[in-house]
Amino acid sequence: MYYRLELKAKDTAYVSVTALPGPRARVAYGDGIRLSLQDADGFTCDMGSARIGSAQSPRPLTAAVKRQIAPDQKKCQTAGTYYVVVERATDSRSPVSSSPEKTSSSEDWDLELYVASEPALAKAGSTLPPQDTDSAPQQQPPVGAPLPRAGGSSFGTARALGKGVWGDRIRAGQTRFYRVPVDWGQRLSATLELGSGTRTGDFVTSALIMELFNPVRGPVEDHDIPYDGRQKSMTLSALPPVTYENRYAAFDRLSGMRFAGWYYLVVHLDPDVGKRFGAEETGLTLRVGVAGERRQGPAYAGTARPGFGVTERDEEASRNGAGGGGSAGRGPESDGSAAASEHTMAMKVLAAAGIGTGTVLVAVLWVWRAVARRRVGRASV
Repeated sequence: MYYRLELKAKDTAYVSVTALPGPRARVAYGDGIRLSLQDADGFTCDMGSARIGSAQSPRPLTAAVKRQIAPDQKKCQTAGTYYVVVERATDSRSPVSSSPEKTSSSEDWDLELYVASEPALAKAGSTLPPQDTDSAPQQQPPVGAPLPRAGGSSFGTARALGKGVWGDRIRAGQTRFYRVPVDWGQRLSATLELGSGTRTGDFVTSALIMELFNPVRGPVEDHDIPYDGRQKSMTLSALPPVTYENRYAAFDRLSGMRFAGWYYLVVHLDPDVGKRFGAEETGLTLRVGVAGERRQGPAYAGTARPGFGVTERDEEASRNGAGGGGSAGRGPESDGSAAASEHTMAMKVLAAAGIGTGTVLVAVLWVWRAVARRRVGRASV
């Protein structure tokens, strides 16, 4: 499927696509989605992908691409028409058996599209990442009894968390979404603990998956651990403080920490956990740390969509556990005004062609809040 974007000359654009296999879909190791962002001449500006992996459990898959304005780049730097290409991916080289129970089902997958734009700086700055970016010390997780805080079922319904210890329950096969406000200069840490089952003695590989996404739903970090019925824990790798210059780092874990706002923690539990360990629900504990002194954000030459920052309203949401996935920051969406959303169009995303699905048109208003839902078939579309 192809989506057309009209981009300005000096804005960096971010596009995130989340594929949603049905809860009873049959998926294989190499199943996933591929994204590419192309200019009007077919040159690929950026590529991204997300795969099911060894868990072989149907779950939301999120991939992202960007058109980044950079002084050392010549391609994809002009205003005009660009295309986002979304494909259903399979991997014929997968180690998974070719038996029917190990192959994909042919049902379509839903898609969620999210688009954001970031203006250039008012004054050019350094294009080098911070020198100590890859040597951040690991924070000690918060201690204490967990407070109940049920996660959401999508980015749009992610439950807000602040610094502290939070408890939830998760069913086998379920995916939970949480969001944490992290301001400029602050550093995020997270430890996830899974409780024990009613039986032991079996083993599930990649039973518990934890992923971290930044405010434009770009991937930052992911981990998975096996489960044998006894309590388990895992911790995100040490992350750097949020700074604009992180974008020049080589790895997602570093470059993804490029702006302030809501960071998303996504947790998935393999369906086999319920089958093998006899628990319909299992207890989760999230130990979330936000450390470091807040700093002034960069001076943009225009308005970022969303506004990258953390407001008092965001902090209040993290304390009271507000649901909903409104982006953090000081953008006009903060007032919650539907009239304002309808009045201003930041960017149009147009579905230009869908192979086998006809031609559809999607006009996205306040694109950093909107979700375009389409379906992706088993073959490339």
